[in-house]
Amino acid sequence: MRKSILILAAAMLATSPIAAKPPALPAAIYTDPAPDKAHPARMEVLHIPSGGVEINGVAYLASGAGLHPTLVLCHGWPGNEKNLDLAQAVRRAGWNVVTFNYRGSWGSPGSFRFAQNPEDASAVLAYLRAPANAAKLGVDTRHMALMGHSMGGWVTALVAGKDTGLIGAGLISAANMGQMHGMDRAGLVKLASENTETLADTSPERMTDELIAGSDSFDFLHAAPGLARQPLLVLSSDDGLAPQTDALIAAVRASGGKRITALHAATDHGWSDKRVFLEAQVIRWLQGLLRLPTAR
Repeated sequence: MRKSILILAAAMLATSPIAAKPPALPAAIYTDPAPDKAHPARMEVLHIPSGGVEINGVAYLASGAGLHPTLVLCHGWPGNEKNLDLAQAVRRAGWNVVTFNYRGSWGSPGSFRFAQNPEDASAVLAYLRAPANAAKLGVDTRHMALMGHSMGGWVTALVAGKDTGLIGAGLISAANMGQMHGMDRAGLVKLASENTETLADTSPERMTDELIAGSDSFDFLHAAPGLARQPLLVLSSDDGLAPQTDALIAAVRASGGKRITALHAATDHGWSDKRVFLEAQVIRWLQGLLRLPTAR
């Protein structure tokens, strides 16, 4: 009798949701690619024309011959968390990853202005699509995706909403910079004063005034119709910004968008204790894009 009960209990446990195994981690998170002496993984420093200056960037180039799918990764405001661990993991998965610094940030020449950040991301995409640059860097221009964290998610939404050549757009704890006007001016100045590291030719007051003046043009809900045309990844966290991306998801769906992958994680704005989880979600989504027919 006891043996029968144990067998029944084991069978019930094996078929219960509790016993279900979580998806295996992508191997790129914990395994280096096989060495390729002829075509090794490498880094290239980039100087990308934008707004009359050359912003700085870094290309993390995947090993192996031929062209590679390429992810452009946009950092936040001011960009203390650049997600370079994510860049490295995605490269191990066979993608090139390009990071860059907006005008007036982290050593890029020029003045920092919110309105210029989407322009800079568009300039990076144009640079990578130029035939000579694509050939040198091994960029498969038919398979390019854009992704951003925090303010970089806002940049991604605005740019991807107009760019029909991308195969997908990803937002990580995105902030809708067009909704900052909901705070009082003193609160905005305080927020801006906490995000001034390395930003050139600006001030908390100047950034506050720009956010208030641009509240409508900066609203990423306007990008929903364009985002509805492509796969969209939306990752949110316990940072208070989830309602903003929830509203974007609703707007994209209302515009006919059906290829939305949305996931919420109980972590902070920087995903400090969910880095491996973050890398796994991004890599799975990116690899899924390669199985889809290209839009062109």
